Amino acid sequence: MGTMSGMLQRPVVAAAALAAASVSTDIPSKFQHLGSSDRASSTEGLSSSGHDSEFLSESSWASHISVSRLADLSFVARIRVPIPNVNSNMITNMGSKFVRDFHSSFTSSPALVNLYQSAELANVPKPRAYTHSIPTTRKEDLYRWHLPQPSTVDVTGDSECSSAKSRTVVVLLGWLGAKQKHLNRYAEWYTSKGFHAITFTFPMSEIISYQVGGKAEQDVELLVNHLADWLEEEQGKNIVFHTFSNTGWLTYGVMLEKFHKQDPSLLGRIKGCVVDSAPVAAPDPQVWASGFSAAFLKKQSIATKGHSTLEDARREGSVFVKGVAEQKPAVTEAALLLVLEKLFGVVLNLPTVHRRLSDVLGLLSSRQPSCPQLYIYSSADRVIPASSVESFIEEQRKSGHEVRACNFISTPHVDHFRNDPQLYTSQLTEFFEDCVLKCCKKSS
Repeated sequence: MGTMSGMLQRPVVAAAALAAASVSTDIPSKFQHLGSSDRASSTEGLSSSGHDSEFLSESSWASHISVSRLADLSFVARIRVPIPNVNSNMITNMGSKFVRDFHSSFTSSPALVNLYQSAELANVPKPRAYTHSIPTTRKEDLYRWHLPQPSTVDVTGDSECSSAKSRTVVVLLGWLGAKQKHLNRYAEWYTSKGFHAITFTFPMSEIISYQVGGKAEQDVELLVNHLADWLEEEQGKNIVFHTFSNTGWLTYGVMLEKFHKQDPSLLGRIKGCVVDSAPVAAPDPQVWASGFSAAFLKKQSIATKGHSTLEDARREGSVFVKGVAEQKPAVTEAALLLVLEKLFGVVLNLPTVHRRLSDVLGLLSSRQPSCPQLYIYSSADRVIPASSVESFIEEQRKSGHEVRACNFISTPHVDHFRNDPQLYTSQLTEFFEDCVLKCCKKSS
């Protein structure tokens, strides 16, 4: 709530300094602006690619939560409003009157009460653990909490399925180079079904400058602490993870590691894991080179290209699509891939890096929670080989895990939802009803 705190403290300082000057006209205008922003947010749905500019503001995620969505949610029942501490001996009588008026308007403003209600997910002494944004000039939040859409909330409490969904948060862990706007479509689908959703992304700068135990892992720990506090608020709350590419997959591994150290009992609250376009369960320089090349070149990368058409690929009815010409990378991309592969051949074998990756990958291979798993991948993926995914799936099945998988055959890396949303959402729906929230299948 750092941004909101700054907005509220500046008028108080002005009042103390200027006493009866111009503050009386400045403060109402700021509160009017705040009120109008809050009313505007209550009329909008969750973020979409068409509204990215609003979500890339410097305000915290709490300022984007609509008032209407908070009304019926149990975790915002308590209100904790910090009051500015003003020394009345330092201001004139008129200044004192202003502070009292400001105090009254501050504690009674519906907009502010709702904003602080949304922040009750966090304990006030640790605000950065719950509303974490990248400092300096970056306007992209590290992670955002998306509330269930109001139409999905069962206020009567009669629906067991609706109640179970409202107590479940889906944590979406983005791929290398992903931004919040890229994960919005996934969050919107989950919230439209009645789930909470968190979208988590890493800035490229943190990945490139990665250090063991450094900034990237500290950011993951902030999210883990937030989730742990949310789970502990009441019984029956659960987590489902939805990871993308090897970056999201490794982030998931680091989070599991921190849950193991912090409170192993919380691992039992993880009810499912969806793995999109991953994993490769070994440090492979070629895979890392392909991933970074795709992140650097974006749409110009061959990794964003699938087979000619989805229907042609499906008609083949096999894992390997015949009769489709393989595209070659452009000269510049081929050169970049060669350089990156040589680079990662050195980096991944550095003792500290190799040891850290081995620890996380070993946990993901042999110490995952006992929850069901869904793997979504493609034979046309030029970053993560389908054979690596299928090999890992077999190992998980041999270990006794309940595993489902769907090969999209012709879609590019982390682009399965956009290319075939009907198949993608049907796989998610079946997975949740059959494996995660079985009570929803009974009620449907």
